[in-house]
Amino acid sequence: MERRKTRRVRRAAGGAVALALLFAGAATVASARGDGSGEGQGKGRVPAASSADAGFARDMAVHHQQAVEMSFIVRDRTDDEDVRRLAYDIANTQANQRGMLLGWLDLWELPKVAPGGERPMAWMADTDGHEHGGTEHGGHGAGGSEAGSGADGVLMAGMASRSELARLDRLDGERAEVFFLQLMTDHHKGGVAMAEACASLCSVPAEQRLARGMVEGQQSELGLMRDMLAEREAEPRP
Repeated sequence: MERRKTRRVRRAAGGAVALALLFAGAATVASARGDGSGEGQGKGRVPAASSADAGFARDMAVHHQQAVEMSFIVRDRTDDEDVRRLAYDIANTQANQRGMLLGWLDLWELPKVAPGGERPMAWMADTDGHEHGGTEHGGHGAGGSEAGSGADGVLMAGMASRSELARLDRLDGERAEVFFLQLMTDHHKGGVAMAEACASLCSVPAEQRLARGMVEGQQSELGLMRDMLAEREAEPRP
């Protein structure tokens, strides 16, 4: 009984974080659209198609879409109240943020597909020219070559493969809960790495603020998911 009460309290706190992020996101969109200084909006200040701002918006929109998909899958594979509530929070928050990112690309009149066949996450290249895609920064836990090559549908660090999504859709009950928490842990680690890179490399202040909010929210959920896995006598993947 005490364990269930602890989990309910923990989830209530997580829901409050997600709700705060939603309100912050709405304010961020208003700022990006109504900022008279022209940040990210004026003719001379629109980010280039190959910029970190545009790259982050494109890549994180794709990354978020899969998180929403996984959340809807597990919602139908378990009756556990805590897991379903976590999935709802993730789907709600990331769908909202995805809409903001795509909205910025529309405002900037930039393509939603990387120009010239540019690899996902190439915008994260550091000053030495090293790309941070593939399995770096908390990427795909097993079979690292998948994330680097795009095999089986893995486009970016942390994303699940098509076969893993299919497996999640076949599982039920606690097995589905554990696999979802493991997949979403990998997914959040990849998302945090991208958001941290945008916070450092992006030039649009509103986008940097959104990225910092993503880091804070997803790091909080990473701790929550670690505890939820431990309650099920499981742990994140290596």
